[in-house]
Amino acid sequence: MKRMGWSSEVVTEYLPADLSLPAVGQGALAIECRADDEELKELLKKIHNEETFITVQAERAFLKTLNGGCQVPIAAFCRQKEGANLELTGLVAAPDGKTVLKDRLSGSDPAALGVQLAERLLEQGAGEILNAVNAENEQRQ
Repeated sequence: MKRMGWSSEVVTEYLPADLSLPAVGQGALAIECRADDEELKELLKKIHNEETFITVQAERAFLKTLNGGCQVPIAAFCRQKEGANLELTGLVAAPDGKTVLKDRLSGSDPAALGVQLAERLLEQGAGEILNAVNAENEQRQ
């Protein structure tokens, strides 16, 4: 929002991730190109952000392990801490908000971190929440 030049008249409050976890990959931009287009790949390196790439890997591994999608109440946010250490916070919630499972893990391997955190939430009951949401979504179709 700061990059957009939106003033405090438009933005009344910034919500920190500790208060409201974003959707997986929220705010990250991706550009695809042909695998054999070396010239374009070289140009795209200029706008590549390694920290975003690494943190989104952890978030996406979390989502994939939970078999999540757009209709599933899953959130995750990864931050790069000192050095190569990452901190991933993940959440699975019932649509009515009565059950909210939230946990946090640290590590250095983004993909492994995402899988480990998802498995921890599954142990806490996230699978039951997600199965109920998916069953409800199927009934609507």
